[in-house]
Amino acid sequence: MRLGIVTPFYVPSVRGNSITVQRIESGLRDHGVTVRVWSLEDGPSSGEIQQSLEAFTPDLVHGFHVSSSGQIVTDAAFRLGIPSILTVTGTDVNTDLFDPHRRPEVIAILQQATRIVVFHDCMRAKLVGELPKIAHRIRVIGQTVRCQETSFDLRRQLGLTRDDLIFLIPAGIRRVKNVTFCLKPLDALRVQYPHVKAIFVGPIIETAEGVRLQELLRDYPWAFYLGPVPHEQLCAMLSSVDVVINSSLSEGGMANSILEAMSRGRAVLASDIEGNRSVVRDDIDGLLFASESEFAHKAERLIREPDLRDALGKNGQEKIEREFSREGEIRAYLQLYQEAIGATSRSS
Repeated sequence: MRLGIVTPFYVPSVRGNSITVQRIESGLRDHGVTVRVWSLEDGPSSGEIQQSLEAFTPDLVHGFHVSSSGQIVTDAAFRLGIPSILTVTGTDVNTDLFDPHRRPEVIAILQQATRIVVFHDCMRAKLVGELPKIAHRIRVIGQTVRCQETSFDLRRQLGLTRDDLIFLIPAGIRRVKNVTFCLKPLDALRVQYPHVKAIFVGPIIETAEGVRLQELLRDYPWAFYLGPVPHEQLCAMLSSVDVVINSSLSEGGMANSILEAMSRGRAVLASDIEGNRSVVRDDIDGLLFASESEFAHKAERLIREPDLRDALGKNGQEKIEREFSREGEIRAYLQLYQEAIGATSRSS
């Protein structure tokens, strides 16, 4: 099988789309699939990508993020007479589908796709609610984890000690990720727990949010922004921190940051939104918060109760091992691709 993938971001980017594509690509190659990836981040035009796809002669083409790659993928598939697969992201469903300017294009593209992938049933339900006619073409394939570590001593690099309790916020710096939410409540907690530190890691995606974060940090000398780091270093950092925060306003289901934190046995403190609830069960394998006061209360529990951190981390790690099989994810994609190829052959 020959597969073309079109994605907004790819290596060396550490954004969610890039991490997901790298994981899927690696697994498919292990199963003998010939894969070539085109990243829109590199600046190729849609015409250039289509010409390259034609030269590559794929059996099907898979696009990630409908608003970014959907039109290129469905146009190329139509020209080549092959199936098109589109993976729908949180931005596609939670934002663009309800944006009056973008909605018509998103709907038109989804109607053209041979098959549509979402990461969780909650995303499928939202899509079907808006576009019931595409329900039969939607498949749910959950995210999994591929977190390879490199040697990296986070505490030593920042001059922190074993006694410092680190909250890590791994996310692209943009409004929907709401990364600065934790600063005020954590600062208040530091009056009683001065050993608390916060570390932000991720690329600046929205310039205004990047400026806002860096300006705020001037008032919080106990918080650090490390910028984007290689994924292998981020995975190593997870072994050095105590709690991982996800304060997103919306997620497409199964955020990589949460899955990776749980896979390393870290306690997770996450916003109580649909996408995060698809992974975290409150007070079982993580903690969820719906307000600043609830965040502060649960953050204090995590600070004061090391046994709670350990229990949540252990339960989360066991959950990943039990329910998030990477081999199962890859087999689901292989089955989907064969199904799409068969559907296209029957309709031609």
